[in-house]
Amino acid sequence: MVDEPRVLRLLARIETDVASLAGFAGHDVGGLLEDDVAVDAIKYRFITAIEGCTKVAHHLAEAEGWPPAETNADAVRRLGTEGVVPAEVAESVADAVGFRNLLVHRYAEVDDRLALSHLDRLEDLRRFTSTVARWMTLRRDS
Repeated sequence: MVDEPRVLRLLARIETDVASLAGFAGHDVGGLLEDDVAVDAIKYRFITAIEGCTKVAHHLAEAEGWPPAETNADAVRRLGTEGVVPAEVAESVADAVGFRNLLVHRYAEVDDRLALSHLDRLEDLRRFTSTVARWMTLRRDS
């Protein structure tokens, strides 16, 4: 059974992270690169937003009785396969899982410009949260 309050809390946290990241989008890249605190905040918010997506994906898969995913990216892709989110959103967020892994496991080695370049990919995280929320509403109301 889907723990709706838990999923809604996770989605809200992802949305908070995305809103914080959006606050950095459009800023001068050179200025951001000179601000270690801002770059660290961007990296951290990406980590937590993407991790939230994987937690949602794993929970929904387990609750719905779908086959378990071997990886976090596969769990997110399953949401596309099952019609929870559009396939292209699932694939984009699954790709973001690789970026999150890079940030977590090789944090100091990640080119800060790479992290900043992902600020133009926030729409897929927004679409992830909105379509999961819509799916849950439709599921509950049916």
